[in-house]
Parts: sequence; structure tokens; C-alpha cells
Amino acid sequence: MDTLKEKLQQRVLEGLDLRKDTSDEELYASIDRVLLESSKEDYILMKEKRLLRREIFNSIRRLDVLQDFIEDPSVTEIMVNGPDKIFVEKNGAIYLSDKNFVSQQKLENIIQQIVAQSNRIINEANPIVDARLSDGSRVNIVLPPIAIDGATVTIRKFPKNPITIEQLLAYESITEEAAEVLHKLVIAGYNIFISGGTGSGKTTFLNVLSNYIPQEERIITIEDSAELQIRNIPNLVRMEVRNANTEGLKGITIRDLIKTALRMRPDRIIIGEVRDGAAFDMLQAFNTGHDGSLSTGHANSPADMLSRLESLVLMGADIPLLAVRKQIASAIDIMVHLGRLRDRSRRVLEITEVLGCVEGEIQLNPLYTFLENGEKEGRVSGCLQKINDLVHTEKLQSAGLAWSTYSYEHTASGGKEGSI
Repeated sequence: MDTLKEKLQQRVLEGLDLRKDTSDEELYASIDRVLLESSKEDYILMKEKRLLRREIFNSIRRLDVLQDFIEDPSVTEIMVNGPDKIFVEKNGAIYLSDKNFVSQQKLENIIQQIVAQSNRIINEANPIVDARLSDGSRVNIVLPPIAIDGATVTIRKFPKNPITIEQLLAYESITEEAAEVLHKLVIAGYNIFISGGTGSGKTTFLNVLSNYIPQEERIITIEDSAELQIRNIPNLVRMEVRNANTEGLKGITIRDLIKTALRMRPDRIIIGEVRDGAAFDMLQAFNTGHDGSLSTGHANSPADMLSRLESLVLMGADIPLLAVRKQIASAIDIMVHLGRLRDRSRRVLEITEVLGCVEGEIQLNPLYTFLENGEKEGRVSGCLQKINDLVHTEKLQSAGLAWSTYSYEHTASGGKEGSI
């Protein structure tokens, strides 16, 4: 089948006029013509014709064997380990696909096609790149000889329609009570930092929280690779990092974008993720009157995230550790920690208030903590339990909101009304 596909594809390419752009309709017409001519030589079943038609089109115009996975809504991650091994993630489980690229060269051609769409460059001098697809899916690529067994491509897909808080409630990722608390905190302008491990849902949760931002505000988003799906803010400015290239085009870093954002009259600044010395600039932005700003970072717990932020800030600025801790404690009001449990479900594991820096140590006040109470049919059961009250309620009061007057109904767990 692969040999026949290559032969037919070559005939299609030979029949195209490369001096002009070919539309999708014209390409399909050329493929149909070649398939019709081929049927006179070798009998091809109608089912095989339809399959060949789609695969040849995908190979020439789209992402070849990856296109079917891109279009499959049940696939959440695609992992290419060289031309012969393609793994996909579905429902939290990873499977080896029966598809592969015809050659290493074909895989490398697809890689160049992907990075060109994101205005990035990848080659032996720059063998690692982050990019994105037109639908916002995140792509990481590593070329040989860094990737020993062939070019590696990892694609994290994002849903066409962003996940809503209602869906998170249905998945039992968060309780209705905690969701309403976060709703109030976002409206009131608390600076919120989301932490978690790889694949824990940080970007998804950041999108959910952004839906709580009042529509009349001006929002600036800053990302390494644009993947946030904020759709409810009319006055939205999206900015993306630009890597330096071999032609001498100057790179634009997250630090550059944060400094620029401060001059763009934002009400809030949303930083997709901090992973280097840009953490210092993030704290400066959070501390300069842009209440309600949001960001994310990789860590195993809120306390670990604070320690990591300290290290990242010290990478970007030569200042005493005590001053760094005071900056962090002043900039971040709330930390939301996400995790992926052993049943592969993504949950909010902790919501913590940052109280301040006392005697050189950052003080935390856990508001909600996920308490597990066993397993049922292979799924971990449990929910966020309220531990403490919010201490710093000044922003809530300024927004006309009260921490103590919220009543809720635990629809997911069947609980009764209560109050915070």
C-alpha cells in the first residue's frame, strides 16, 4: 500500500504546475485523475481509493500520517520517535500507532513545514525548537544528532473549544465551592499563580480562570509559544516570543515582552509560563499595580514552586535572597496547585494563600486541600476540603465581595448547602 501511495503521489506531483499556487480543489482534482488512470492499470477497491485520496492529499498539503491524529478529537498527544514509531495518547493511556513515515527525509520535510508556519528555524545549528500548529497545538521538536534515534516530534493538542468550568466540575477536577471562590478572587484582582507537573492541565486551568476576568478590562498575554485560548476579552493583546535566527534577526524574549507590556496600559498581564530569569520581570509586573495577573510554572507543590521561583529570580537578578522572598510574597496572592493522579485524572490539589514574608520565610495559608478517600471502579475518589479562611480580604472588600457570605451546593458529591 505504501509503495503504491508513493508511486501515485509522485505522478500527482509530476502533473502539477509548480509555477503557480495550487488550490486544494485543484490538488484533489489531480489526485482523482491519477487514481482514475491507475485503476485502468491495476484494480483498486473503492475503499482503498478513498484512503489513498486522503493520504496523498495529507502527504502533499498537510502533515502526512500525523494529519489523521490531528483531526481525531480523542487524541490528546502525539509522540513521534523517529520515522518508524508514532505513539498517541487517548484517555490518558499511550498506544503505539500502526502508522509511520515512509522515510526520515519525509519526517524532516514535515518538521520544516511545521516550524515555517510558526516563523521558526530548525537545523543542525539550532536542533531544538518549540512551535505551534495553526489550531494552537503545542509542538516540541528535537533533531539528530541530539535525538539519537531520529527526529523527535511531540505535539500537545488543545481542544477546539476551550474547556469550561462546567466541564471541570463534571470531571470532578474541582468542587463548585472552590470554583466560586476562585471566581471571586479573579474578579477582585488577586494575583494568582498556577503550579503543577507536566500534563497536569496548567494552561487549561489558566484559560478557565481567564473566563472570570471582566470583559471591559485590557489584557496582555505573553507566551513562549501562543497557546492560550482567551475568547471573552475584546481588548486583548497577544504577544509571543521570537527566537533569534541565523540571518541575525534579533530574538525577543519573555523579559522583553514583559517590559513592553508595562507600557501598553494593561489592566492585567497573563504570562503563559515562567521557566527562567524572566521570573524576576514577572514579579515586577505583578508588583506594579497590575492586580489580577496570572501565570504558571512547573513544580510538585506550592512550596516547591516558591523555591523554584526563588532560583529563577536569582538567575535573572543579582539581589539578596531575602529581597527575592519579599518580592515573591508581595507579588503573588494565591497559588493553585494541579496534579495528575494515578488514575490519570487531573485535579486541583491545593489552593493556598501567600501571607507574606516573616523572619525570612514565606508564610502560606492553605485554603483548600484535596483529600482522597479511596478508589471506585479504578477512579480516585475525593474532593477539595476547606482548611482555612482567607486572611487578606482587602481586595475582596474593595470589589464589594465578601468571603463569608457565599453559599454553595455540592452538586458533584451530593452534599448540602453550607457557608464559608
